[in-house]
Amino acid sequence: MTLTATATRQPYHPIRSVPARQATPRSALPATRSFEVASLRADDSLHISQHKAPALPLFDSAFSAFARGTLINTVNGQMAIEDLQPGDMVHTSTGEAAKIMWIGSSTFVPSDVARRMPIIRIMADTFGQGRPASFLTVGPSARLLQTPDYLRGEAGDTRMFTPARSFVDGVNVIEICPPTPVRMFHLCLSRHAAINVGGLEMETFHPGSAATRSVSHAVRDLFLSMFPHISHLSDFGPLAHPRAPDDHETVAI
Repeated sequence: MTLTATATRQPYHPIRSVPARQATPRSALPATRSFEVASLRADDSLHISQHKAPALPLFDSAFSAFARGTLINTVNGQMAIEDLQPGDMVHTSTGEAAKIMWIGSSTFVPSDVARRMPIIRIMADTFGQGRPASFLTVGPSARLLQTPDYLRGEAGDTRMFTPARSFVDGVNVIEICPPTPVRMFHLCLSRHAAINVGGLEMETFHPGSAATRSVSHAVRDLFLSMFPHISHLSDFGPLAHPRAPDDHETVAI
C-alpha cells in the first residue's frame, strides 16, 4: 500500500510592505551655533562657558548686537567691546554707571544662506553730529534709543528702543553681507539700560518678558543656563524704555 502525504493548504496572507524609515533631510534639521559666555555668578565669581544651541532668534538675539571693535563708553573711557570683562562699569543714559554682568559672543557668517544674518552699517553723523562718531557695524538684535519717525506723533516725548534695521534707507544706514565671518557681542548689565556705543545710545540685552513663551521647556532651560547670574526670566528686571513694535520680533513689547 502506497502512503500519500497530503499537504494542508495554509490560508494566504499577503505581506504588507513596510516603508523604510525616512531619514530627516539635512536641510530640515535645525542649524546650530556655538556661543561663548563670560558672566558673573550671583556671588560675583567669574563664570566662562561655551554652548551649542539651535540657531533660533531666541539665542541669536542675545549674541548679535555689536561687531568686534565697537567702542563702549565705560567709567575708564572708551573700550572695544572685545576687551570688556564682567565686573567692568559702564556709563548709562541716566548718568549712573552699571556693572557688566554678562558678555555673550558668537561668530556669524552673514553670507551663509542657511543661517541668514543681516549686518547693518550706520554711517557717521547719521542721527546728528557725532551720532555715531564714525561708521558703526551692528547686528540684527541691536536697538537704538531713537523713536522712529512713523511713531513720533503717537509716542510724543517718550523715547523708544527701535531695531537698527528699522532705519535702513540704503544711504545712511545700509545692510551689508560680508563673505567672511563676523564676531558679534552683546552685554547684559546689572539693570537694563541704554549705553553709549560709538556715540549712539543703544540698548543692553534684555530678552523681554515673553521671550520663551513659544519654545519648549528644554529650549527655555538651555537658554536660561547661559545666564548664570539669573534663575528666572523675571530676574532681568523691567525694561528701561519701551520698545517700538517690530514685525520681526519674537518677544513681547
